[in-house]
Amino acid sequence: GAARRVLAGGGGFALTVCEARGLGREAAGRHGAAPTAAAALGRALVGGVLLTAFKGEGEGVSLRFRGTGPLGGVTVVADSRGYTKGMCGDPSADPPLRPDGKLDVGGALGAGVLSVVRSNNSLNDTSAPYEGQVALVSGEIAEDLAHYLAESEQVNSAMGLGVLLGREGEVREAGGFLLEILPHCSDATLTRLEESLSQLPSISSMLDEGLGAEGLADRIMAGFPFSTIGEMEPQYGPCTVEGPDGLRERMLRAVTLLGKEDAYQVIKEQGRLEVRCDFCAEALHFGREDVSAALDSFEA
Repeated sequence: GAARRVLAGGGGFALTVCEARGLGREAAGRHGAAPTAAAALGRALVGGVLLTAFKGEGEGVSLRFRGTGPLGGVTVVADSRGYTKGMCGDPSADPPLRPDGKLDVGGALGAGVLSVVRSNNSLNDTSAPYEGQVALVSGEIAEDLAHYLAESEQVNSAMGLGVLLGREGEVREAGGFLLEILPHCSDATLTRLEESLSQLPSISSMLDEGLGAEGLADRIMAGFPFSTIGEMEPQYGPCTVEGPDGLRERMLRAVTLLGKEDAYQVIKEQGRLEVRCDFCAEALHFGREDVSAALDSFEA
């Protein structure tokens, strides 16, 4: 997969495109997601990449879609390096297809709200995270994110997100684009751009053609001179198991919060204590010795 950011000649607008088949496949596989849940999660993950890739160092975003439908919700976190991970309320959610034969992501999510938190963990940034919340307009993910950008960040944009599935329900392709209108965009350029977008095929059909990030940028920017200002490879994670900020360390800290008696009781009843990461679906197991060593270490 690859993400690419381009700037129109004259600087009237910027485009970020992302082809992320591997990202969509890994997320669906880790969570054992049914087709509709996989599509919702894949779209949201690509949306997270588009909102944060190529931003300043340390910048990140958390997207939380909460709805009344069988999916329950989708949560995604992403950062400016192209790392993103996510989870959904019920990965088995798979309502009937829409009348047009497409996956009913909007029906799976239902009516609800989208909460977006933008944060910066760089050492020289002490500002508080910015949080915005909007009602879901369709539950189809792309329209909801574009609505959030307009309402909460006053950014005029167009977004397309797509996840294509194979005959066995596997993720065959995933990707999307975010086109942002910059403040000094002329009316003439905006009119041309709106006309161009109205004739653009859907992101799903462009992905179905096999277009990667470069091809998507060329197709969307057809007729406009542009320059590429950044490229990166989106990746799922990171949920590193070992290391000072790895899963094992963080999970052991969580285990110690149970207290010695409760932790030992679980181990006595089940033979071990299992802790699972909601984002990467990785499960780690701890025995009495692990818990005892952790209690000694963290209490020291």
